[in-house]
Amino acid sequence: MVFSDLFFIFAFLPSFLALYFIAYWIDRRFFSEGKGLQMNTTVRNVVLVVFSLIFYAWGEPVYVFLMLASSLMNYVAGLAIARGDAHRKTALVIGLTLNLLVLATFKYAGFFADTLTAIGLPVANPGISLPIGISFYTFQSISYLIDVYRHEAPVQRRYYDLLLYISMFPQLIAGPIVRYDVVAMEIGSRRVTQYDFVCGSYRFLIGLGKKVILANQLSEISTQFLGGNLSNTSTAGAWVGILAFTLQIFFDFSGYSDMAIGLGRCLGFHFAENFNHPYISKTITEFWRRWHMSLGSFFRDYVYIPMGGNRRHQAWNIMVVWFLTGMWHGASWNFILWGVYFGIIVMLEKYTILKVTRYIPAPLLHLYTIFLFVLGWGIFYFDDFTKMQRFFSISFGNTATLYDFTAESAVMNNFWLWIVALIFCLPVYDIVTNAFDRAMPKETTLKHTISLITRISVSVALLLTSVALLVGATNNAFIYTRF
Repeated sequence: MVFSDLFFIFAFLPSFLALYFIAYWIDRRFFSEGKGLQMNTTVRNVVLVVFSLIFYAWGEPVYVFLMLASSLMNYVAGLAIARGDAHRKTALVIGLTLNLLVLATFKYAGFFADTLTAIGLPVANPGISLPIGISFYTFQSISYLIDVYRHEAPVQRRYYDLLLYISMFPQLIAGPIVRYDVVAMEIGSRRVTQYDFVCGSYRFLIGLGKKVILANQLSEISTQFLGGNLSNTSTAGAWVGILAFTLQIFFDFSGYSDMAIGLGRCLGFHFAENFNHPYISKTITEFWRRWHMSLGSFFRDYVYIPMGGNRRHQAWNIMVVWFLTGMWHGASWNFILWGVYFGIIVMLEKYTILKVTRYIPAPLLHLYTIFLFVLGWGIFYFDDFTKMQRFFSISFGNTATLYDFTAESAVMNNFWLWIVALIFCLPVYDIVTNAFDRAMPKETTLKHTISLITRISVSVALLLTSVALLVGATNNAFIYTRF
């Protein structure tokens, strides 16, 4: 089940919200009386856990038991760490090792077997299918254990509350990676105001629009030019295809993050932002501070800094982090190559361009960054190295056809799709909000009315358009669910 699914929007989500707010009333009436609205979440958490397990089991009924076992293992490890005795470090190491073994077994066993076979050491591929979202909830489990060990968050003494953190359906299958210390207090004590629910619903619909109206349509263009054997693809077609994928993956993933953050807000959770307009960056280093920020902060705080960060062996630390970043994205050599590619660029920028950016015109920096990350998405897209090589060969003119009518039609027939997609790569909301505040600087009833009407109008338009496009849609999967 995914968020951009009619069953989720019109059946699962309404059913969940109805029971959740009944549970909210029960918590207020029977568990929090005399303590305020924020003091207890007992029944709400039970409802959220049950629906999260249903959500995950809907597509993967067997692997829900893997998640339950993983949560139990981390629950026991967390309690052992929190005892504070001489064995707490041993408990941390065992917990981290078991998490990584689970991830390695289910995500990389086939990859390692195929790699060994390819170099002449025949190993049977175990044929284990990849559990959806395992990379995300494994990293959250690691975050929990480390935060408890560092005394940055309290240990969770109720198993079902830790299960809630690991299995919470708003961010379960495609992130953002929610750090335990961010939501530790909200698991046991949170409230939802009317403003939270309105803002969360609006954010969810913005994400839905990004996914259905933009990403899904762009995916048809990228698949048209990149999905086949490339035998009839022109140079222009190769660039149209990879530019479409560049926009598609941004709106697909940032749209999911918006929906996850919005749903979390509706439930009283405040997830960290995951995207900050990455395509306006002036360097690749800046790009990766703006793209998938939850993954970047995870590797920074749990790998890069403990290894020495900027203090010692910086170049080595950067390459290790980027190798792991590539590995995290998938059990395929193209992802490792993709990670190393960006690792080398980030490392070189620290010693070169970052020292002189103030002397370089901003448009040139933008073009430099766009060119490099578009090439990076070319590496990311193709897990077949023969097709990848063919794509780059075509892209740089090594083909009999440089330009064709198919490429022109893909641009002209979707002209407004391209324009809208490019516009919404910019910080449009900030620009409009700042202009509105300058035009009406004082808080007045008129200002609030205009803002409310605008949000309602945008929400209705996004919902109706998305539903219309989802009826009969055949291409609706989120890219990052496979990671």
